[in-house]
Amino acid sequence: MRMPRSGARGCVDFAATAARARQAATDPHAPTKPRHPLRVAIIGGGPGGLYSAALLKRLDPAREVTVWERNAPDDTFGFGVVLSDETLGGIEHADPAVFEAMRSDFVRWDDIDIVHRGVRHTSGGHGFAALGRRRLLDILHNRCRALGVDLRFRTEAPAGLEETHDLVIAADGVNSTTRGAHAPVFRPHVTSHHCRYIWLAADFPFEAFRFEIAETEHGVMQLHGYPYAPDASTVIIEMREEVWRAAGFDEVPPGESVESCAKIFAEALRGRPLRSNNATWTTFRTVVNEHWSHGRTVLLGDAAHTAHFSIGSGTKLAVEDALALAACLDEQPSLERALAAYEAERKPVVASTQRAARASLEWFENLGLYLDQPPRQFAFNLLTRSRRVTHDNLRLRDASFTGAVEREFGCPPDTPPMFTPFRLRGLTLRNRVVVSPMDMYSATDGVPGDFHLVHLGARALGGAGLVMTEMVCVSPEGRITPGCTGLYSGRQAEAWKRITNFVHARSPGTAIGVQLGHSGRKGSTKLMWEGIDEPLPEGNWPVVAPSPIPYRPFNQTPRELSRAQLTDIREQFTAAAWRAARAGFDLLELHCAHGYLLSGFLSPLTNRRTDAYGGSLAKRLRFPLEVFDAVRGVWPQERPMTVRISATDWAEGGNTAEDAVEIARAFAAHGADAIDVSTGQVVAEEHPDYGRSYQTPYADRIRHETGVPVIAVGAISSWDDVNSLILAGRTDLCALARPHLYDPHWTLHAAAEQEYDGPGVVWPDPYRAGSRRPRTGRTDAPKPRLTLGS
Repeated sequence: MRMPRSGARGCVDFAATAARARQAATDPHAPTKPRHPLRVAIIGGGPGGLYSAALLKRLDPAREVTVWERNAPDDTFGFGVVLSDETLGGIEHADPAVFEAMRSDFVRWDDIDIVHRGVRHTSGGHGFAALGRRRLLDILHNRCRALGVDLRFRTEAPAGLEETHDLVIAADGVNSTTRGAHAPVFRPHVTSHHCRYIWLAADFPFEAFRFEIAETEHGVMQLHGYPYAPDASTVIIEMREEVWRAAGFDEVPPGESVESCAKIFAEALRGRPLRSNNATWTTFRTVVNEHWSHGRTVLLGDAAHTAHFSIGSGTKLAVEDALALAACLDEQPSLERALAAYEAERKPVVASTQRAARASLEWFENLGLYLDQPPRQFAFNLLTRSRRVTHDNLRLRDASFTGAVEREFGCPPDTPPMFTPFRLRGLTLRNRVVVSPMDMYSATDGVPGDFHLVHLGARALGGAGLVMTEMVCVSPEGRITPGCTGLYSGRQAEAWKRITNFVHARSPGTAIGVQLGHSGRKGSTKLMWEGIDEPLPEGNWPVVAPSPIPYRPFNQTPRELSRAQLTDIREQFTAAAWRAARAGFDLLELHCAHGYLLSGFLSPLTNRRTDAYGGSLAKRLRFPLEVFDAVRGVWPQERPMTVRISATDWAEGGNTAEDAVEIARAFAAHGADAIDVSTGQVVAEEHPDYGRSYQTPYADRIRHETGVPVIAVGAISSWDDVNSLILAGRTDLCALARPHLYDPHWTLHAAAEQEYDGPGVVWPDPYRAGSRRPRTGRTDAPKPRLTLGS
């Protein structure tokens, strides 16, 4: 059996969970403790429910474990089941008998084939194992019977099981009636998505996990296929709802549409038919529950959560749930604490999987955006879509494939993608790393001081291609806090010139950019560490906004700007831009994000005006575009301008990703050289969907729909993330904030860790002696030199 790969997410914890369950079941010297619960009811005879039954009965043979399954024992939906190495390792640790029964039926393979426009690209080293779902159920049925579990097929679970049993495990699937009956407690959130799909099978084995794209007259369709037996493969056909309807599949029986799909993918299927197990076209639904238990009832598997099939198997998650639940029941002194521990253990793991699954699902929903990518980049983009497989990870698995993608992208030999140059108007950045704007709140009267020189100078010496200032305010009234910097006086401009001179002299090749903005209704507040967004206790200045709506109830109600005041503010931006040019900045960014003044005009949640500056998106864009045009008019033509936007308000009724595309398109039409794509912070009542690189999909969409270069920002933390995003074509530049607070020399260290030495990053001469990673103590032990026989 393959060992789990180094760095596989969750493999250590999962193996430990399995080991705990096994030790409890097999160790005769384990401490004696009460076995609870004694009577267990399991609703649902899928793999998760059956495996739970087997584990709990094995842990305590005295338990009475009953499984109710409304279908016949040989009924199944779907064909093959893919299990990861770490899941198989967990099964092997917890129940070797089940693992041994499964092992003889595994189909194993390493390759992924991506077929697009008649060209197949293969990436190896991935490692998959699959078997037939029906065979898996047979194995679990036999194991349960051998252990004495009571299996009741073709039988609905009776009502009132909580009254007659110590524990009720609801493993009754995505349409769980148990979850529905207790919805006010479990608080489920079920999200339907934009594609239709159908589970099918083909009577031959694919040689690899196969993704094939078909561009039809109706739209894009995709095939997901993998072998699960020596003579059979699972085949999933998926397409957007509108494509499904355009193809007429909504008007014919599923059998006819399946025949049509077999013709569309005839080459992949080798001319063979597809078969169905009474499957119908359906829409994937993501299930999330705020709580997983209620009294003696606990949710497991699809009843508790779902994750899109494109990144793995629901069976995998259900089996892992079963292992964790069994271990927690054995370890904890009470049922209440056991269920709480189970939920605490599994929820973060599942949430991470669901974030990756959501990224993968949305990639396939938006597949049409990527069809014109170069063929190898398209394949790399597909492989890294969930952000779990990365550039470095893929390079370790298949260096030949990754090297070919890099060459097609234009990487010189031994040059990671992040260290390739990028041109914006007359400015060429030597690498793709940007130090993101970060408010420091450390100025006096808007003047940047020694702190700013050291802060920005250190990050310029640290190797990034572009270092951005914090939001520099265009007027005293446009500050967020008393500690914000400005460019509304000559003294401030001279102080900034001191900083740009240092960057250009001591870190040649590093560009420094200025971000101009006005706080709007979010102004006149305390320093961040004294109370973020809280009004000053004294010395407040009046705040202004498109509409008189306070940011929070305790914030000032802003004054609605008159047309004359709009003219004044536009001129303040122009004057600040002129000073920025004379101060020597290489790039200027207009801050139209995060709920500050210009962002306030863009969002319908903060702009309720009824004049020419409010209403439709085109009208809400009017003032920000007027400011942009005025600034562009005084900013040197050879120097680039970018615009930061919030691509979604994360709030009902606010701007959406579709609006963001139109906003970006409008600024690009007026001459923006790139769009810096952030999200949110527009209204206090937002609900962001945080996660790894969580804002990148918005940048990706803007880049592919508008053709304008983009800067991705938000929870990008590793050089591997940067390489992956750049090489996949999801962004042109990556802006990192907190990593540069943690390590001012983040880019230099990224180069050292990748053993890169080239023009994409230059160590300052005084630092060159530190350009190699420091040695650490030995961690390897001497290997045996001699082995003697008996």
